Amino acid sequence: MASRARVRAPELAGKGGWLNTGGKDLSLADLRGKIVIADFWTFCCINCLHVLDELRELEEKHRDTVVIIGVHSPKFVHEADHRAVVDAVARYEVHHPVLDDPELATWKQYAVRAWPTLVVIDPEGYVVAQHAGEGHAHAIAALVGELEAEHAAKGTLRRGDGPYVAPEPQAGDLKFPGKAVRLPDGHFLVADSGHHSLVELAEDGETVVRRIGDGERGLVDGAAPRFSEPQGLALVPEGLGFDVVVADTVNHALRGVRLSDGSVTTLAGTGRQWWQGSPTDGAAREVDLSSPWDVAWFDGRVWIAMAGVHQLWAYDPAAGTVGVAAGTTNEGLVDGPLAEAWFAQPSGLAVSADGERLWVADSETSAVRWVSRETRSVHTAVGTGLFDFGHRDGAAGQALLQHPLGVTVLPDGSVAVSDTYNHALRRFDPATGEVSTLATDLREPSGAVLVGDDIVVVESARHRLTRLRLPEEAVQVESVAHRTQRAATEIAPGALQLDVVFQAPSGQKLDERYGPSTRLLVSATPPELLLSGAGADTDLSRELVLNEAVAEGVLHVSAMAASCDDDPAIEYPACHVHQQDWGVPVKLTSGGASRLPLVLAGME
Repeated sequence: MASRARVRAPELAGKGGWLNTGGKDLSLADLRGKIVIADFWTFCCINCLHVLDELRELEEKHRDTVVIIGVHSPKFVHEADHRAVVDAVARYEVHHPVLDDPELATWKQYAVRAWPTLVVIDPEGYVVAQHAGEGHAHAIAALVGELEAEHAAKGTLRRGDGPYVAPEPQAGDLKFPGKAVRLPDGHFLVADSGHHSLVELAEDGETVVRRIGDGERGLVDGAAPRFSEPQGLALVPEGLGFDVVVADTVNHALRGVRLSDGSVTTLAGTGRQWWQGSPTDGAAREVDLSSPWDVAWFDGRVWIAMAGVHQLWAYDPAAGTVGVAAGTTNEGLVDGPLAEAWFAQPSGLAVSADGERLWVADSETSAVRWVSRETRSVHTAVGTGLFDFGHRDGAAGQALLQHPLGVTVLPDGSVAVSDTYNHALRRFDPATGEVSTLATDLREPSGAVLVGDDIVVVESARHRLTRLRLPEEAVQVESVAHRTQRAATEIAPGALQLDVVFQAPSGQKLDERYGPSTRLLVSATPPELLLSGAGADTDLSRELVLNEAVAEGVLHVSAMAASCDDDPAIEYPACHVHQQDWGVPVKLTSGGASRLPLVLAGME
């Protein structure tokens, strides 16, 4: 095995303390002899949720030698709330110890720049690798195999159970429900995400009529179906062979449900996650999807909030096809023609009464957006970008939300917004351009359904549906504004060398068979920050020129690299895509750095 740099791992410390350890605080000394994988994540981040799923197999296979430590490092204010972290660990079935680090103490000690980031620490307490983004599970598995052999030979590997202690399970008919839809008979169909199933409730919103799914993760059709963390639901016109379409989020699939007998059919998706370079349209059952979060019947098709790739897709049941409808996969808030717009983890959809607008809850930009059917373009109603959020009513241009997951059209044409991380139900009125607050003290509302003069809210973190009377007057709420608390990197104005560090995993090489295997996309907020260097190219290093007239901003960097088995004897080598998006807050100052290294995989 190749020699590695020896960098002592900093201690793990966080003001929020430890979860999943039976009340015990852990230190690196307690973990000596184990291979430790520190997963820096935050629960709003879809890429972080992808990595949780990527690591499950490795975690199970190497349970006696590997300890995964989740280091929860918040972006939004709500994510610094300890109770919210406890809920998230339960919601996403995290089966390893988690350090709650609300002040980013450990994040700073490890010089982490992006969610998610994985840091591998060997049994002697040294950092041996760092990986940012998704797609690294195979590389880490290979590294774990090497470390097991090396440290077994040295006598420094300690086998046996790790420190994980499972929390007590909580009983209830619903567990972190995602979204709901009202059925023609007045019942509710609820995506019971935490139980990996759908639940039909009576008109009271409480009495269970039936459950579709057995509660186990899986991608199984027929009369005994299985789901994996389903979220969005939508009724569809008659005659399609199914009545409700389901965004089966972690299965990366769309499912169709026939209400007469509860049978389920997979409509779109392969069960595999979409990666850069995969087909973006085609036969629906042959195209990969990526974390579909909500669905809506709009303009004759099922539109999909494809949270995992920051796009809107559409499924055409008549043609049996699926494909991109809007967005570029770049993460951000950019309006314009469908093919040029940028989204950031779209998570909620609703259609206006006249069918002319598709409203979008764009969660990571804390925004409400809309698609015009007539002009085929995207517009922003509320929200300014990835790093500004809060709870502020008034004119939409200055109003603030915090990671909304749902939108619901009201009878007067206004839109109720499930303002998830503000625990509130907000309202945007297109006629006046005003934002107001309808209700507060809702625990992580993720969707809502209109029922006459009432609105039924999915309170995800209270595991229930809550019926509210639509108020005639807004609730008065003290305004508060926030920015992400990550410290800005001090950069000198003028020339800046940007280097994305990528080292192919052991036994692999960059895949150049069909052209360049790397991609780098750079932009900035505000755009004026970059005098030159913006745009896409294949080289992972680039010189940027920063505008000294712009005091601060954010550099947006998106990198991708593909590597394949480096063995000529293998006829069909296994290939893997590694990718990550960085949003790097920068402050221009004389004496600042002239080089910005970002580690995609390896060591700087």
